Amino acid sequence: MLTDAALTLPVPFLDLRSSHDELKTDLLDEFGKLIDSNAFTNGPAVGAFESDFAAYCRRTHCIGVASGLDALRLALIAAGVEPGDEVLVPANTFIATFEAVSQAGGTPVPVDVAATDLNMDVEAARAATTAHTRFVMPVHLYGQMADMRGLGELGLPIIEDACQAHGAVRDGATAGELGLAAAFSFYPGKNLGAFGDAGALVADDDDLVARVQALREHGQRAKYDHELIGFTARLDTIQAIVLSRKLPLLDAWNNQRRSAAALYSQALDGVGDIELPPVAPNSDPVWHLYVIRTADPQALALHLRDREIGTGFHYPEPAHLSKAYRSLGYAEGSFPVAEASAGRVLSLPMFPGITESQIEAVVDGVRAFF
Repeated sequence: MLTDAALTLPVPFLDLRSSHDELKTDLLDEFGKLIDSNAFTNGPAVGAFESDFAAYCRRTHCIGVASGLDALRLALIAAGVEPGDEVLVPANTFIATFEAVSQAGGTPVPVDVAATDLNMDVEAARAATTAHTRFVMPVHLYGQMADMRGLGELGLPIIEDACQAHGAVRDGATAGELGLAAAFSFYPGKNLGAFGDAGALVADDDDLVARVQALREHGQRAKYDHELIGFTARLDTIQAIVLSRKLPLLDAWNNQRRSAAALYSQALDGVGDIELPPVAPNSDPVWHLYVIRTADPQALALHLRDREIGTGFHYPEPAHLSKAYRSLGYAEGSFPVAEASAGRVLSLPMFPGITESQIEAVVDGVRAFF
């Protein structure tokens, strides 16, 4: 049920105050204990959160790391990616998905997305598979899971980019449950957010988990026993404390997002040229973002800004057309569904605690534009 935690106007794109207000006193007490303990790295709170989040994702293990990008990169390295190996990635995603593959030594191979969910298209992935394809890295974009069961039929190891999909469900499986491993981001604005950068990898394979645990801390399996060339990618104790306090509230927060999305979809259906976010059959998204599509998203965003309503763009430039990845050699028009979407996207305010009156203000603003 939506709350009356904030004023109707202005309507920020993201407002975490109502989520944090109920946690502030307990968190400040926990922070005081942390200061007294000096356990700023590898403190007991890290292991406690890892155990709880693994169970939440229906996995055996969770390895806390410093970001979602770290989780993706370390998963690929631990799984054995080598130079020349191709990793299938969706053409419609944040650039970090591509970066993880590049930083691990592989080659990102973009795949167009399906109109039914704006996630990796199974048949397009099948067509892009070559003798050099080593992994598939689907992204559960905007909080909706990709077709994991369909992608599983390709017979390739899957590393899920679940950085936007904490708690999402599709075809009976939860985000992070089905792949060889799955990466999550706990960037502050995510459905489960820390107070800074943080991330995690979940998996069942003991050997892969042991390698990631070593890689996140200078490649060591024990103090000064460096078997691998590693990184500094630990989950800080203070972030584990925050995440442990928030995790029991995640499902309720996700339901608030679902309620908000339902109100948006009902109120905006048939307004102007708006395309509502698609939801695939048997899919229950967690609505990290509520992304509409329209012919002139910039103009609509400016109109809403004049009414003190925040918006975002996720993502206006496909990664394969960016300067960073121009060397991959993909011309405009290579992935038409993803590219058409990128030119039309506008994200509306979405956060736990958003009120019905705030949503009405956004809807009224959108209607006034058309």
